[in-house]
Amino acid sequence: MSGSIGDNPYRASGVVAAASTGGVSWQSVETGATFTAEAGNGYPVNTTAQACTVTLPASASVGDEIIFTDYARNFATYTLTINPNSLNYQGNTTPQPVYDTAGESIHIVYQDATKGWIPINDGAVALETPQTYSIDFLVVAGGGSGGASGNGGGGGAGGYRTSTQTIGTGVAITVTVGDGADAVAGDSIGNAGSASSFSGTGLTTISSAGGGAGGLENGSAGDGGSGGGSGHDGTAGSGNTPSTSPVQGYDGGDGSASATAYGAGGGGGASEVGENGSGSKGGDGGDGVTSSISGSSITRGGGGGGTNSGAGPVASGGSGGGGAATATSSATATSGTANTGGGGGAAKANGTSGAGGKGVIILSMPDANYSTTTTGSPTVATGQAGSKTTLIFTGDGSYTT
Repeated sequence: MSGSIGDNPYRASGVVAAASTGGVSWQSVETGATFTAEAGNGYPVNTTAQACTVTLPASASVGDEIIFTDYARNFATYTLTINPNSLNYQGNTTPQPVYDTAGESIHIVYQDATKGWIPINDGAVALETPQTYSIDFLVVAGGGSGGASGNGGGGGAGGYRTSTQTIGTGVAITVTVGDGADAVAGDSIGNAGSASSFSGTGLTTISSAGGGAGGLENGSAGDGGSGGGSGHDGTAGSGNTPSTSPVQGYDGGDGSASATAYGAGGGGGASEVGENGSGSKGGDGGDGVTSSISGSSITRGGGGGGTNSGAGPVASGGSGGGGAATATSSATATSGTANTGGGGGAAKANGTSGAGGKGVIILSMPDANYSTTTTGSPTVATGQAGSKTTLIFTGDGSYTT
């Protein structure tokens, strides 16, 4: 069946109102899964049996027109996809427009090489070619502080998570950066670090848990992104709490249970468990993970060192984690490094433990897609390797794509 617009049998469906500019010849009903359209034609498309993909002409002239209409009012069940065939559609070559509204009619006109095919009727004339791009995320939570005890355990590192997600324009990404835990003194278990997270419409929310508290002698350490190290004869904290895949951190090390050896466990890190205490030496903090997402290679997420006894070597923190205090009862341990989520080192009962290092959230995206719309004053660097722009948030803020 074919005919001029004037004797179109689909006039009663409302299609002809879009086609009344003239010059469109109606074709027989298309029932297949694919077909190729020609300029100047109107196509009733029957998707009762399956979805349909129509390929537009490989070349077009200004003013060319094509109409597609939902013959069986079934686009909501089986869609109509338009393959622009290398020409622009609404100014873009991708994605391929998909029409999924029952009873919809699509009337397109070729404008020029810049915008290509433009719908002048397709329901609400929505943008059917929304542009998306990928953002890489690094989310590090605040580290836990070490314990201050006869032999306290090192603080666990903040949870360490990465994500790559595809996003469209105009989406506000809210960023929350977790604080490191406060130091403690006077025979006290350490404090847990605070979580870091980001969220936005259409995104999978990613949250990293704060690092676990360093333990007391004969007591339990805290669970967290990475677990706190155990004090002498105590219980180490569990890492990857709550559970994520891949894991966001590891367990704290165990303190010695010997009546004559008092080394405490190191805090867990983002890449390994904290070292167990042995003999008079406390366990070193577990190592973190190295990443170049910010433009340079930095290791984040190391656990804090556990306390020693006697003249044994002083335990070190994992990369970014704080070292333990010396065996002197009033000594102060080293804090985790800021914006690495490092765990704080442990101290004796009369000393002061190290605080946990604050977390950080980093976004990396193509230079061409960076919108410049931020709050919270992140550090912005463009032209990084791979023509990337990085945003480093050391405090709460947002980025709108």
